[in-house]
Amino acid sequence: MRDKTQTNSAAAGDRLIRAGAIVFFLGAVATLVTVVPLLLHTTPFPTYMYLLSMLMGVGFLLAAGGVLQSVAAGRRQAPPLSASLERGDPHAGR
Repeated sequence: MRDKTQTNSAAAGDRLIRAGAIVFFLGAVATLVTVVPLLLHTTPFPTYMYLLSMLMGVGFLLAAGGVLQSVAAGRRQAPPLSASLERGDPHAGR
């Protein structure tokens, strides 16, 4: 049986997850760039570089929000458990 969802359609929360991954990656790069001068005992970067490192947390929160949005959309689309039991679905409740 074919799935009714098209392969090119974006599910709920996909954009937030992608944006969160990009922001997290930028924060990870900023963190690595900020730590290198500390390890090499050179002049540290200005404060704004340390603030850019906090983008990792922001990206993680964006991605987590996208996952929660996706879960909520999936729960809205799922049929109620009682309807599955009335049809005699042997896999309901597992």
